[in-house]
Amino acid sequence: MKPKRNLIQVSLLSAALSILNFQLSTAFAQPVTKVAGGSFHSLFLKSDGSLWAMGYNYYGQLGDGTYGFPPFNSTNLPEQIVATNVTAVAAGNYHSLFIKSDGSLWAMGFNNSGQLGDGTYNNTNQPEQIVASNVTAIATGSDSIPNAPLPEYAGHSLFVKTDGSLWAMGYDYFGQLGDGNNFPLFVCTNLPEQIVASNVTAVAAGQWHSLFLKNDGSLWAMGYNSYGQLGDGTLNFSTNRPEQIVASNVTAVAAGNYHSLFIKSDGSLWAMGWNQYGQLGDGTYNNTNQPEQIVASNVTAIAAGGANSLFLKSDGSLWAMGNNRVGQLGDGTYNNTNFPEQIVASNVTAIAAGGAYSLFLKSDGSLWAMGLNSNGQLGDGTYNNTNQPEQIVAGPPGYNQISIQLLSGGDVLLSFVGIAGANYSLDWSSGLSPAYWLPQVTNPAGANGVLVFTNTPDSTINNFWRIRSVP
Repeated sequence: MKPKRNLIQVSLLSAALSILNFQLSTAFAQPVTKVAGGSFHSLFLKSDGSLWAMGYNYYGQLGDGTYGFPPFNSTNLPEQIVATNVTAVAAGNYHSLFIKSDGSLWAMGFNNSGQLGDGTYNNTNQPEQIVASNVTAIATGSDSIPNAPLPEYAGHSLFVKTDGSLWAMGYDYFGQLGDGNNFPLFVCTNLPEQIVASNVTAVAAGQWHSLFLKNDGSLWAMGYNSYGQLGDGTLNFSTNRPEQIVASNVTAVAAGNYHSLFIKSDGSLWAMGWNQYGQLGDGTYNNTNQPEQIVASNVTAIAAGGANSLFLKSDGSLWAMGNNRVGQLGDGTYNNTNFPEQIVASNVTAIAAGGAYSLFLKSDGSLWAMGLNSNGQLGDGTYNNTNQPEQIVAGPPGYNQISIQLLSGGDVLLSFVGIAGANYSLDWSSGLSPAYWLPQVTNPAGANGVLVFTNTPDSTINNFWRIRSVP
């Protein structure tokens, strides 16, 4: 998650000047920046690059060096797994992947189908390096396969390299790897294999199907399709080669158990596949094998759980639909819904959907959760389900806020707490109707996310300032 753009703006003439000091208060706290939900475990990152985990750990998927054998097979509080340099995370049913800042890919957990990609079929309870460099995006498919040929549990993993190539490993019974292997023979691979040579920009993995985007905005899919989740207009059992579903303008994808979501460049939300619980949000409980528009505009992020869906709008509001049996929608009930309903009105910046629970981040750097908690996957210190959002990790004091201090000589000191190492620009405008922002200076935030700008306002005109993230 990039720091939110246009985070704060303030008028130095009309606003009451409150002299606050946030620089000391952030020394021992960092905001949560990214989050991922598996079936029964959760992962999140803080702005210092640390990786944290909670929930089910029978197969070592938390990566803490244990296997948590019953009855001690989970943790219900976040524990730090890696101290620094983690940039992305993905959680399957029983395995986990992450990327470090050097582009290396790491994995831990269940590996009976080779989903870790380490050349073995052995589980591991500690992170192991799978690829040394150049990995930019990751996705993990679900592992649970009830009533399917052995093995009972099997998963797959996808990743993208800097050259735009798509790679896959793990279970391929339904063609979800997209390598053209024939089924219904049991097929899997325990080493990464290249599926597409170039131009891939994003990936998503469902229970037994996979989605990816190319740099021309086209959407592609492969794998299981009995519910229409590929969106190709058929209900064919599966396809073992990537097929183009949408030709252009797709910007984001998400895959649930048997349904798929995507966003177009106009901010519209589209869905296809299984809809038994209303997870498509179209007002029905009917499956569909072609993409249908659910929301016309302003959608910025999506997440697909086992049978529920989440999305964000540009105003920071969180919306949900689908299965709510254990409170995973967070609306205070246990009732399913087939229409999007607003859960949080503003300030949500990132979302993730587990098997039957949901996670989200707010602009203050805090982590929130709701739904199934049977294995401690919410991280609240209990094993109790909840049907309303509860705060799991608090944001650091002062995060995403400006403190203003008048200095001698007419200078003004603006202090801001952001993400450590990220670049922020100080912009100035003489008015807001409309605003005409002029960049003044760009600085990187320090080790604790603290950023300090000093500038001299022009006392003859209004002075409006904003701090925004920049590449």
